[in-house]
Amino acid sequence: MNKALFGVAGRAESFTEMGYKKMSEVPDYLSKFDIKAFEYQCGRGVRYNELELHKLSAIAKQQGITFSLHAPYFISMSSVEEEKRRNSTRYILESAKALRVLEGERIIFHSGSCGKLSREQAIEYAVQTMEWMVQALDENGYSDMTLCPETMGKINQLGTLDEVMTLCSVDKRIVPCIDFGHLNARTHGGLVTEDDFKQVLDVMANSLQDDRAKNFHAHFSKIEYTKGGEKQHLTFADTEFGPNYEPLLELFYKMGLTPTVICESAGTQTEDALTMKNYYNSFFK
Repeated sequence: MNKALFGVAGRAESFTEMGYKKMSEVPDYLSKFDIKAFEYQCGRGVRYNELELHKLSAIAKQQGITFSLHAPYFISMSSVEEEKRRNSTRYILESAKALRVLEGERIIFHSGSCGKLSREQAIEYAVQTMEWMVQALDENGYSDMTLCPETMGKINQLGTLDEVMTLCSVDKRIVPCIDFGHLNARTHGGLVTEDDFKQVLDVMANSLQDDRAKNFHAHFSKIEYTKGGEKQHLTFADTEFGPNYEPLLELFYKMGLTPTVICESAGTQTEDALTMKNYYNSFFK
């Protein structure tokens, strides 16, 4: 039986607390928690030691750990400056090169802000940039890579649920990254009940109408928000801000959904990912 897969974004605080130092030690660290997915972080640029990355990949493969990669934060799909949008395509290619070493498939990225553009103008630019990205991957031997535009947490950012669905309509190989913490933040706490989460899943299913709505990519964390949306990521220990994971995971089980869920808690992402995994697995007993 296929199940949802739970993983972590980057190295948690407990990685160094447990005595680990090198990136190639991540698989051994994750094995202590029985976590099988890792999102490699390139938010500040695609920089890596290729030998170390090959070593990480080889060790992870032995332990059944799969990789995704978060592309640079400075991607701007809706910039009025064509050069910036062309550069965004280059960042995707750099990400694909690193992810190929890791033998992963999914490249997660932010769309950027709307700036002074209307949302309609911004999404038009973003759709064109997405077309460039797909073409660039195909032309450079990365047609097996999966682009995953992410829902965003700040209201002035491009990345509402509907906007991400529009980007996914460019090509059936594009898979959404639904960040439930971001959606909760930009709606000022709109994800509370099971029905709230189901509305998100239903929009995705109705928009995509294929297996992407079942095997999508997801980020999950509790996030503090203000009037403008996302402020900062929190841990599951926080009781003031949401969202809570329980109603969402219950829906995954009831609806037979099998996403990859990457925990982005602030420093406790591994422990919180394990909490989600254990809760989800309890439905199968």
